[in-house]
Amino acid sequence: MHTWRSILAVATVGVLLAGCGGGTDEPETPAAAGPWSFKSGNGETVTAEKTPTRIIAHAGEAAALMSFGIKPVGIYADEPVKTDANLKNLDLTGITVLGEEWGKIDVEKAASLAPDLIVGDWWPVEKAYSGLEEGVDEKSKKLTELAPIVGVTQGESIADLAEGYEALAKSLGAKVDDPKIAENKQRYEKAVTAFKAATAAKPNLTAAGMSPTDEKVYVANPKYAPELLDFQRWGLMVMNPATPDADFPYWETLSWENADKYQPDLILWDGRAYKDTLNAEFGKKQPTWFEVKAAKAGAVVSWPAYWLHTYGDFATELEKLTTAINGADENIGS
Repeated sequence: MHTWRSILAVATVGVLLAGCGGGTDEPETPAAAGPWSFKSGNGETVTAEKTPTRIIAHAGEAAALMSFGIKPVGIYADEPVKTDANLKNLDLTGITVLGEEWGKIDVEKAASLAPDLIVGDWWPVEKAYSGLEEGVDEKSKKLTELAPIVGVTQGESIADLAEGYEALAKSLGAKVDDPKIAENKQRYEKAVTAFKAATAAKPNLTAAGMSPTDEKVYVANPKYAPELLDFQRWGLMVMNPATPDADFPYWETLSWENADKYQPDLILWDGRAYKDTLNAEFGKKQPTWFEVKAAKAGAVVSWPAYWLHTYGDFATELEKLTTAINGADENIGS
C-alpha cells in the first residue's frame, strides 16, 4: 500500500508543496555523554552506551531537532529541500542531503556519514518510519541497517508530536529551557489561546479539510490528521467524513460530480499541494468545485496538512487560521 505521500504526489503532479518553515542560526549539537535511551513511537526502547551525535533524520524531524539546537549530519526529504515546508527557511550548511524524493534515499552516501542514530516519525497505520513505508525503493530500507532508528508517533495531536521531539532533543543533550528555544513554545501557547478564543466566538462555524485534485476531491478524516484533531479539541467543528476510504482511511475520496457532498463554512485547503489563492483557478478547471458554497465564497484557508513538527511553525500556522476564523461567516454552508 502506498502512503499518503505517494498518493498525493501522483494526484498533484508538477505542483510544489506549500508551507512555512522556520529557523535561522542554530546552536551547536551538544557533546556526547551516556548511557542513552529513548522510547520510540513503536513502543520499543532504544539504548546506546553514548548519546548519539551523528544523526540522520527525515525532513520534518530534522527541523524539529534543529529547533532545539540538534544538528543532523544528514537529512532525507520527500521533495526538494528548497520547497519542503519544514526545511525551506533553515540553514542546511554542513548537512548532507541524502534524498529529495519520497522513497529514494542514497544509503551509500548515508553510510559514509557513519551515523549512530536515524530519526523519523512512526506512522501507526503503515507501521513504519517516515520514508521507509511500503512502496519505497527496497534499497532505501537498508538505511535502518546503518544505525538504530527512533521517532515520535504521528498520532492524535501535533502538540504531542512537538513535545515528543522536545523530549528526544533533551535526551540528546539539548538545553530545551534555553530562552531562545522557550520563546517559540511561548508563542505557540499564545497562538493556541487566541485560536480557542476565535472558535469560542463562533461556536457554529464548521470546517472541512479538503484536497481537490484534477481527478478527485479528497476530504480529510480528522481521526488520522493530528492537526485537525487539535483544531477539534480547541473548539473548531471540523467535519468527520461519513465514509472514509476503506483501504486508506486518511481520506474520503469524492468524484467531481459529488464534490458538494459536504458544505462547510470554511474550507481548510491542503497546504502541501496548492496555495489557497488557487481556489478561483480550480473553479475554472472544475466548475463543480464552486458548488461547495465556501469555495464559491472564497472562504478558504491553508491547512498545514501532515507536515508540522515544531512549536514555531505551529504558532505561525495557527495565527493564519485564527485570522481566517475571525473573518469567517458561520452561515455560508447552511
